Amino acid sequence: MERSTLRRRPPRSASADDLLTTLGRLTAQAREGAEKQRARVELAEALQHDMLPTVLPVVPGLRAAATYAPARHGLDIGGDWYDGFPLPDGSLAFCIGDVQGHDVEAAAFMGQIRFGLRAVAGHAADPGEVLRRANDLLLSVDCGLFATCTFVRFDPVAWELSSARAGHVPGIWATTDGRHGLADDPGGLPLGIVAGEDYPVTRRRFATAGAFVLLTDGVVEGPSFPIEAGLAQVTRLVSANAGGDPATVADVAMSVAEFTGHTDDSAVIVLRFDAAAPRAG
Repeated sequence: MERSTLRRRPPRSASADDLLTTLGRLTAQAREGAEKQRARVELAEALQHDMLPTVLPVVPGLRAAATYAPARHGLDIGGDWYDGFPLPDGSLAFCIGDVQGHDVEAAAFMGQIRFGLRAVAGHAADPGEVLRRANDLLLSVDCGLFATCTFVRFDPVAWELSSARAGHVPGIWATTDGRHGLADDPGGLPLGIVAGEDYPVTRRRFATAGAFVLLTDGVVEGPSFPIEAGLAQVTRLVSANAGGDPATVADVAMSVAEFTGHTDDSAVIVLRFDAAAPRAG
């Protein structure tokens, strides 16, 4: 009986060899998976870098600056974006947004949105119409992703800023005389969800110099920081620096991201404006 039992046991060396073979195979699979993930992250980073503008438009009395911070752990790259460009009528367009999801697909979708907004903005009357047309355009592509966005248009003749939101984080405004607040205007659903969605337009004309700041939720919200606290902190910092250089305002706004414990990427765009000229009559 003893001899029979011993014969049924696999030799120790065979068990050790099998274990080492299995471990080797799993290690190779893990290494291959890590290399693929790293390649996808690097591709997303390259797409993100190439698609963000290096220069923002300006007109006398209005300067703009932006900053972008990649995801802390390198796995959530690709979602946030900003843009600024002149329009055929002499006004300036600025926008910021956040694509659902990350990695290469989100970075590619971000590019579609950015160029889609540019194409639509040249033929649309106001930011609400731009977002409405862009929303329908994205739905026609049927890629299964959606994005939040704020689109603003600055008219240098009327000295008016008009804006529309598609499910995006509120903007922040502050003037050099100490006034400030959230641009928590009415808006519509994120782009790419429902066809025919309407996006209300809000118009502002600042009699005092100051700053108008757009940002993504990675700046103001994270696992250890509620969005209300983040927005309040950015508002305080923007108000304290409203008369400064737009790049400085962008940097101080982005500094709040260090307190949120976020893992997402984040973006800030700042419009630094002089006081509006008095209206004639």
